[in-house]
Amino acid sequence: MSSFAGTTIWRDAPAPCGAIFDAPRLTDELAKIEARVSEPDFWKDQASAQKLLQRRRRIEEDLATIASVGRRAEDLAVLVEWAQAGEPVLDDLARALDEFAGEVEAGETKKMLGGEHDRKNAIVTIHPGAGGTESQDWAEMLLRMYLRWTERRGFKRDVIDVQPGDEAGIKSATMTVIGDYAYGLLLAEAGVHRLVRISPFDQASRRHTSFASVFVWPELPDDVDVAIEDKDLRIDTYRSSGAGGQHVNVTDSAVRITHLPTGIVVSSQNERSQHRNRDSAMKVLKSRLYDLKVREQQAKLDQLGGEKKDIAFGHQIRSYVLHPYQLIKDHRTKEEVGDVNRILDGDIDIFIKTYLMKRASGTLGQPAPDDD
Repeated sequence: MSSFAGTTIWRDAPAPCGAIFDAPRLTDELAKIEARVSEPDFWKDQASAQKLLQRRRRIEEDLATIASVGRRAEDLAVLVEWAQAGEPVLDDLARALDEFAGEVEAGETKKMLGGEHDRKNAIVTIHPGAGGTESQDWAEMLLRMYLRWTERRGFKRDVIDVQPGDEAGIKSATMTVIGDYAYGLLLAEAGVHRLVRISPFDQASRRHTSFASVFVWPELPDDVDVAIEDKDLRIDTYRSSGAGGQHVNVTDSAVRITHLPTGIVVSSQNERSQHRNRDSAMKVLKSRLYDLKVREQQAKLDQLGGEKKDIAFGHQIRSYVLHPYQLIKDHRTKEEVGDVNRILDGDIDIFIKTYLMKRASGTLGQPAPDDD
């Protein structure tokens, strides 16, 4: 171990990545997959074949990460030697350390996102709780937070539906977040979010507690089989209530779809074309029906195993306290941040990463019951 200008460097720098990936095991698994792919009956079961090809892609990316981190570690070792010899390379060394740490952290995150749908785009819906304008304003604050987070991450996003509140805020919002592992990352945000603050809508400046719920589903590819029959759908068109130009607001381009057997309602009003809004709404409906099917199957397994889970709305995953002190606390991980403005401005990766780490280690706690 060496130290330069307050920076500590471990000579066995590749070790962190070795803890994340097992290169020999991955190489062996890749060889077996390649052998299976070359067999004549590989495409006989197309669903299994696609899953195996997805696994191959994941292994190839993991091996590429291992190789890249190894190269960075070698470069660091060279810079360390030059620094020990008195060469003026401290700036280069500091920059290389930051890049190395960033790549290792990205590798850690990917390793924790190994679920079937983690890599997919995400569909996010935000609903205010009871409380009228106060909760609707909080829902809009959450929407802004996630929009800023997508900007920080470099993800694309498509806000497909926003229902404005009567006085301020929003009654609901749905957006698609497009990017690698968007669903796996944003799943950490699913649940009830609680805000405590002095209400800007209360003339007496009293403290108010508001709730809003965040739902996250994976955007499913077209080849995923979710049976939706036309007779089970009621499709309504209406005039868009949001911004979008003169054409959007004077034609019935917005679409609302009700799935009659389940009562699920989805809508889209972002596009000028009624046809495109219908396609967007159907994507959301498809994802929600798939999620419902998975949850029903899981509930049956839990019942057989005697497991009971409280999924009531009144159990928040995170509290955002703006008064009488400032603190944001995740009740599942116990992570706390005092800089509330930074978090509300979209810098929520600390909460997401801690959630993923706790989940991977099996130490994730339960959401906290309501309290003031």
